[in-house]
Amino acid sequence: MQSKIEEMLKLVVANKASDLHLMPGVWPKMRVNGDLQDVTVFGKLENKETEQMILSLLTPEQKQKVESDRELDFSLDIKIARFRVNMYYQRGEVACALRVVSSIIPDVKELHLPEVFLSLANLKQGFVLVTGPTGHGKSTTVASILNQINMQQNCHIVSLEDPIEYLLKPVKSLISQREVGYDTNSFARALKSCLRQDPNVVFIGEMRDLETISSALTIAETGHLVLSTLHTNSASQTVDRIIDVFPPGSKDQIRSQLATALSVIVSQRLIPALDGGRIPAFEVLIATPAVRNSIREGKTFMIDNIIQTSADVGMMSLERSLAALVRKGKVSEDVAMSYSLRPEELQSQLRSKIDA
Repeated sequence: MQSKIEEMLKLVVANKASDLHLMPGVWPKMRVNGDLQDVTVFGKLENKETEQMILSLLTPEQKQKVESDRELDFSLDIKIARFRVNMYYQRGEVACALRVVSSIIPDVKELHLPEVFLSLANLKQGFVLVTGPTGHGKSTTVASILNQINMQQNCHIVSLEDPIEYLLKPVKSLISQREVGYDTNSFARALKSCLRQDPNVVFIGEMRDLETISSALTIAETGHLVLSTLHTNSASQTVDRIIDVFPPGSKDQIRSQLATALSVIVSQRLIPALDGGRIPAFEVLIATPAVRNSIREGKTFMIDNIIQTSADVGMMSLERSLAALVRKGKVSEDVAMSYSLRPEELQSQLRSKIDA
């Protein structure tokens, strides 16, 4: 069974797909350039076959955890590639999603990241958030930033991930990569001991709950650089999500903490390109005094307007980024409109440039 799933994974890598989905009763599916495609060469998966195939990937300890938790995140290394795996149950049957993780970490320029990313490796402290939907490159972006720091600074980078995705190889920096469930029992426990490990930079794979977010803010406030990810659609929504996690009585304190610690929020999308593949579009929020005041005073509705009027300091709205891709002939206008959060603003951006 393991050889069959390995053949599927080889096909995924050969087709430059990002994910493989295994579920009983349907064709295996792989995601290519954001779209799911049937993998018909192996036939439809039967219930017992699917379970045996997926369980063949697990250690005895992982099998016990699946039986108790009914889901499991882990990493898988085979000769051709590394994968992030989520095994879960749906309608009482086992299913699995495997995501390809490249062994090579692209640099900032290869990923077409905004100029602000070139300066992030020089930050000594603060709170940097990379946000966006699942499957839109957040982990790759953060790995690129961390590797840039690793190439330039003599410092200690501590990452807490579930599971570890990109493997960082020490260059100038000391690297401690900790996997939840293997190197530590939980994000919360790992974060409590993190400051005793003398870190300069801390990466938290995902901020999922109040305790994790609170710890991340505290670490950033105490003079460290903290990077993390969130599944949110925009910078203003990210700020609201963080604050809304906390009980009413502590929201003023959290607004103040976040306003003080925040450095940058980047919200990103991977957009289908005209020449094939996908290309990134970004919204960039930099924590200027105006941004800090709007957070501190609970006026997050002002953030979108601040972004639109602050291009001179490196901020960028998603619509401005999409408009630039359309003008450069990288993506079609229809595709850009489908990814826009404010289509009217995108239309205005395109018209104003054409009229000019």
